[in-house]
Amino acid sequence: MTALLGPTNTGKTFLAIERMLAHASGMIGFPLRLLARENYDRAVRLRGAHQVALITGEEKIIPAQARYFFCTVESMPLDRQVEFLAVDEIQLCGDPERGHIFTDRLLYARGISETLFLGAETIKPLLQRLVPEAEVVSRPRFSTLTYAGECKLTRLPPRSAIVAFSANDVYAIAELIRRQRGGAAVVLGALSPRTRNAQVALFEEGEVDYLVATDAIGMGLNLNLNHVAFARLEKFDGRQTRPLGPAEIGQIAGRAGRHMSDGTFGTTADVGGLEEEVVEAVENHRFDPLRVLAWRNRSLDFSSPSRLMASLEETPDKSGLFRAREAEDQLHLAAMLRDPLVMSLAHGPERVALLWEVCQIPDFQKTLTDQHNRLLASIYASLLSGEGRLKGDFIADRLKQIDRVDGDIDALTARISQGRVWTYITHRADWLDEAAHWQERARAVEDRLSDALHERLTQRFVDRRAALLLRGKKGGALAGVKKDGEVVVEGEPIGRLRGFRLELVEGLTAAEEGRAALAAARRILAEEIPRRVQALAEDDDGSFLLEPSAKLTWRGQPVARLVKGKDILTPAVQVDDAELLDTALKEKIRQRLEGWLGKYLRNRLAPLYALSEAKLEGEARGLAFQVVEGLGLIQRRPVADLLRGLSKGDRKTLGGLGLRFGAESLHLPALLKPEAQDLKSLLWWVWRGGEQPEPRADKPACFQTRQPEGLCEAQGYRLFMGRRSGLAVRADALERLMSALFRDRPSGPFSPLPAMAQPLEGDREALARLLPHLGFRRYGGEESTSFAPQRRGQRPQQRRAPKSKDAKEATTDKGKGKDQRQKGKGKPQEKKPRVAPNPDSPFAKLSELYGR
Repeated sequence: MTALLGPTNTGKTFLAIERMLAHASGMIGFPLRLLARENYDRAVRLRGAHQVALITGEEKIIPAQARYFFCTVESMPLDRQVEFLAVDEIQLCGDPERGHIFTDRLLYARGISETLFLGAETIKPLLQRLVPEAEVVSRPRFSTLTYAGECKLTRLPPRSAIVAFSANDVYAIAELIRRQRGGAAVVLGALSPRTRNAQVALFEEGEVDYLVATDAIGMGLNLNLNHVAFARLEKFDGRQTRPLGPAEIGQIAGRAGRHMSDGTFGTTADVGGLEEEVVEAVENHRFDPLRVLAWRNRSLDFSSPSRLMASLEETPDKSGLFRAREAEDQLHLAAMLRDPLVMSLAHGPERVALLWEVCQIPDFQKTLTDQHNRLLASIYASLLSGEGRLKGDFIADRLKQIDRVDGDIDALTARISQGRVWTYITHRADWLDEAAHWQERARAVEDRLSDALHERLTQRFVDRRAALLLRGKKGGALAGVKKDGEVVVEGEPIGRLRGFRLELVEGLTAAEEGRAALAAARRILAEEIPRRVQALAEDDDGSFLLEPSAKLTWRGQPVARLVKGKDILTPAVQVDDAELLDTALKEKIRQRLEGWLGKYLRNRLAPLYALSEAKLEGEARGLAFQVVEGLGLIQRRPVADLLRGLSKGDRKTLGGLGLRFGAESLHLPALLKPEAQDLKSLLWWVWRGGEQPEPRADKPACFQTRQPEGLCEAQGYRLFMGRRSGLAVRADALERLMSALFRDRPSGPFSPLPAMAQPLEGDREALARLLPHLGFRRYGGEESTSFAPQRRGQRPQQRRAPKSKDAKEATTDKGKGKDQRQKGKGKPQEKKPRVAPNPDSPFAKLSELYGR
């Protein structure tokens, strides 16, 4: 019998398994199901599955020829004789809750040939007193453990474990690590072994560099840790919140460093540093020895429930032992004995023994309610009513209730805890028919829930892209650009090239992640961007497009925009700012786009370019300049002097260039098409430095608007302002209306006919608004629908007043004058001087147009 004692990372467990496999048979008890499974898998690889068994409360794999048994301490089948027997973490004999089980194994579990106890030096004095026949062997730690002080969570080095003691703390810390450092794996006692294994694998395989855990990692988990940081220095032990002892700190901190690699430990900044004496104890692995070990009577009296309870409360008869406080199974028994139904059934040794077995079903949920006790009572009653067997329907209904993978982390954790209870129950083969079937069903449910929980934890606490970027900051990450512009690092998308600008994916928002993303991108894009610029320079014209927003795109990706140039027909190209483009590359892009833009505008606005480049002199040249500056439309009245100075040859030349001389405007009809209208509107906004609004989908002959007059004319419309808004009338429609008015030549009051509104697409209301601007007044008041031509000097009609004496004399004189004129009839009359026509009347304009 040997006690192999020492700090963590001394190779004790490795040696024990080596010793066991050297014997014909063996058994080893671990403090955690996870450790039992981990070492079972290792032994299977060495000896084959047919020789190795796994026995835990929730899992039993026992081949017929099994020789080596890997168990939790509670599940060790001590009635089976084996050559070698070992118990790991034997110092847990001092644990208030589970210590009595370890003490029982220390006192009574023995191998035929060899017995080995593994643990910390703190148990040495009591072990030598209680088991004097055991030889104590001390082993030194392979590597050095050093205190590193306190550090901010966001400054912790990679390959660190952050230790807290509640699920809420673990989740909060993991969330912060995800935002700042890409993600963390989480390990809690409430997780199923399958979920814990998956989370540990995230850390071990390097997908994340941080592990946030409870003190569950302190019990034998061999992790590739460099640093352990304590985010809390107190824990709730089931009864009260108490500070951690130096030995507990040392047990957890000892997980840092692996084999010959040194490790460090410390605290987070919000906790403060450790006291010097604690640091010295942990670094030198010297802790106060255990004073007493927990003990509970193993010889139980099942003659009655009260005698059973009394036997559990017996005190030890050896020094160095103390009666363990009520364990979970004892608390369940006390609760069951308060149930009248249970008390009515629990009579006779067999039924009392069965009650005790039922009370040992673990409460994995730990809800601190009577829910688990009620479940135990229903199981006990079912077993008694079924002659010691649980009915299949009873188990099937319970499994069906939890076989759902919806919900958040807490909901899945609760279902897994319930599932673990049923996994434990199904491994009581003496309680079930077809036990193997129900074990498989319960395991399948637990596995589905565990996988779903692992997925939820990973989604919430791991940002794979950020983690990959942060690991690849020094150039080690493999990066590339797909054909569609997606930038990937280690297979994970981090962003997309929009033109020549890298847009990081949503989620890479933290400053450090963003810097890491750009660093990874620069490495791969240092060659990709020049190649793309060269491709743009050599691409055909069909790959470019001018958007209504003044953006220039290349193969659908924005690369530049139009800005004000030397004149309205020659806008400049401004290449989009992009960190990955240097000055030379920007200039290369600009030159290619300006060359394309010149051809694009010339093709779509050819009449303007033809007019601007025509060889004209004098008034014709000035007139052409103004038409080009107005993007194909100017009002006639401001250029009347230039028009009068035009020769017939000039008129013919300008007409041949597409310019039409209208009664109201001079315009280029070819530029009244919708595509040309939108393009001219864009050029007008760019010239004035404004932002181009969304163009109108329809291009009506007239519409009400509040647009600037210059914009209307650039689009080919004349603007006639009213009291609140203007009426925009397309130049060709306005000229057709003027021609109709000239043909009809209304000389007196008239009502506009429907045909007169045809140039305005039948809009009679718009016609009524427009006529006053064209030399017609409303006849009969503001609400009248009749109009009459305006005349020079015309005054509004006034109501007649009674004639005065002077007025009557004036009338008489007027009558005398009339008589005198009549007497002189037949004599030569003096020719009256011709009155000059009103230049503002529509007929004067029409006369000027048609030369009449």
